[in-house]
Amino acid sequence: MILLDTNALLWLDRNHPRCRPLSRWAGRLYISPASPLEIQLLIEIGRVRLRGSTTPTTLARDARWLLDSPPSAGWFEEALALSWTRDPFDRLLVAHARNRSWRLATADTALLDHLGARGSVEL
Repeated sequence: MILLDTNALLWLDRNHPRCRPLSRWAGRLYISPASPLEIQLLIEIGRVRLRGSTTPTTLARDARWLLDSPPSAGWFEEALALSWTRDPFDRLLVAHARNRSWRLATADTALLDHLGARGSVEL
């Protein structure tokens, strides 16, 4: 299984070339509940604009991926141990992927370095 980080989600929505590695993936793609929240915050500070009438909620409900919702206690406990990053969304996304034993699709070099090839899909 593959969990999309927030940038991967935005890139897939826009059919960005960085997502080509995911075109070879035959399985289901998942997103974290942390991603719509991160997108909303990025919209509020002017760093992201969604197309047309798309909202973080409608993006999360897109049929190209599934919104996964692991039990929060284990997911957040996993995030407590990720002291190598100060980004709360990176912590949540990595913890989500690890909690499910899934790979995280990302272009973030810090995440790629810490997750390694077995825990990530490089975009």
